[in-house]
Amino acid sequence: TLPIWRWFCTSYIEIVRGLPLIGILFLAQFMLTLFLPLEWRLDRVMRAIVGLVLFSSAYMAENIRGGLQAVPRGQAEAAKALGLKAPLIVGFIILPQALRTVIPAIVGQFIGLFKDTCLLSLVGLAELTRIARSILAQPQFLGQYAEVYLFIGLVYWLFCYFMSLVARRLERQLNIGS
Repeated sequence: TLPIWRWFCTSYIEIVRGLPLIGILFLAQFMLTLFLPLEWRLDRVMRAIVGLVLFSSAYMAENIRGGLQAVPRGQAEAAKALGLKAPLIVGFIILPQALRTVIPAIVGQFIGLFKDTCLLSLVGLAELTRIARSILAQPQFLGQYAEVYLFIGLVYWLFCYFMSLVARRLERQLNIGS
């Protein structure tokens, strides 16, 4: 019902989903300060967070939109028949059902975002991959590439596996898929 908001949101989602994450991270690192007032000086970590949030929010919006479309229209009509106002209908009837539907997609998005943090080393931030490279630069670890990279691979795998276990447990508690 709000065509200007619809156009803005659709444009934002389509533009951001069409760009690679590394491009958005570079734009956030080098161009973000040009659009902010002079008093606002964001450090590198904050600019990286802004880039990750801009990227992830477009994909998350698509996940939520899919969940909202999965909720039958009869739910909203029944709530209107009971006399509920639109914010209450969305907050208490529609959104809980939509989020319940898209929990697997949201968890997949979080896992992908966690793995994408390795790209932060390309914009000069110290994260797991960059720390591994600094370890490999020390003389006592020269030539031990396999051990270091297997270790960080194990760390990434453990975090992702833990997130998927938590998601499966949540799905079981909410009886998703049954």
